[in-house]
Parts: sequence; structure tokens; C-alpha cells
Amino acid sequence: MADSTKTLKGRIIEGVEFVRDTGLTNMFDSPLVQRIAFDNGYYELVNFIEEHKNEYGHLILTGEFPEDFEP
Repeated sequence: MADSTKTLKGRIIEGVEFVRDTGLTNMFDSPLVQRIAFDNGYYELVNFIEEHKNEYGHLILTGEFPEDFEP
């Protein structure tokens, strides 16, 4: 279970970094972030934004998941 959680969190962070590095959108424009993520295969990020908006905000502001967050 811990390995799959690390992998999921890793894929989410990878997706955030990918979208950020494209420079195509402000990271607070979550619908466009989701579109870019979806178009590039980062489905975990799409679902994360949809299901955990507050945690997504925390992640993009701090670079870390909230302390008590488990996907």
C-alpha cells in the first residue's frame, strides 16, 4: 500500500511539474491544468484536482501535500 501511495503522489507531482514547465497556464486555472494534464497522460493529476481542490491548492503553493493527506 505504501509503495502505491508513493507512486500515486509521485505521478501527481510529476504532472504538476509537467504542466508548470509548459508555461501554458497559470496553475490556479485548474480546468486548463486538468486539460493539459489529460492531454499528456497525467490522469492522476486530473482526478486529484477534481476530488481534492484544497489539497491541490496547498500542493501548488508549497510544493508538498498537506501533512495528513493520503490519496
